[in-house]
Amino acid sequence: MAYKRPDGRNYDETRKIEAKVGIIKRADGSAMFSFGNSKAIVAVYGPRQLHPQHLQNPEKCLLRCYYDMMSFSVAERKRPGPTRRSTEVSYVTSNALKKVLKLEDFPNSVIDVYILIVEADASTRCAGINAASMALAHAGIPMKELVSSISIGKIGDAIVADLTKEEEDYSIKKDGKEIKAATDIPFAFQSRSGKISLMQLDGKVSIDDLKRAISLGKKMSKKIIEIQTQALKKVKEDKK
Repeated sequence: MAYKRPDGRNYDETRKIEAKVGIIKRADGSAMFSFGNSKAIVAVYGPRQLHPQHLQNPEKCLLRCYYDMMSFSVAERKRPGPTRRSTEVSYVTSNALKKVLKLEDFPNSVIDVYILIVEADASTRCAGINAASMALAHAGIPMKELVSSISIGKIGDAIVADLTKEEEDYSIKKDGKEIKAATDIPFAFQSRSGKISLMQLDGKVSIDDLKRAISLGKKMSKKIIEIQTQALKKVKEDKK
């Protein structure tokens, strides 16, 4: 039997997407991006001189990303402060974004990107990357292209876009035991080149299924890029 999504979406359909730019007035750049009930708010500060001085790089700027989830963002209250997961997501987010930034234009400087998840229902790192890409553009940081991120999942034999928490936890009974039957594959794509700047794998998939996931991810990323671009254009028009 073919997998039927709990919320009735097609395999190649995301939840409702919202994107806004310029939501934090005192930041150099800011944005909000959400997939359904997963919402990320991002503030960018910089470029500014990096201290202490021994951390400065005369060849390029340092990009620092800080990802965290509010305690009230999940059903089971999260302890405040960074976790092992938030450190990992901060690291991969930085790697996904630095590929499109012209960091060599700002030697001895730092750009700080603060990513806060205020609502969580899976795909939070993807929402954070999308918001961060917009916020960096809003801050006027020279970028070769935008970055769009989407979570692709394998559930049973189906390849689906934008998993919810319920889908991430999907399981089947086998030999009287509950076995996880969902694999989450977060992607980030560069808007012009189409290159993959992030790919992670939580589970196992065949090479053919991975190719299907990449193909669907590229298709969905084009939709996200359009939404990001529209949000950036809107904030420019509002200033006129």
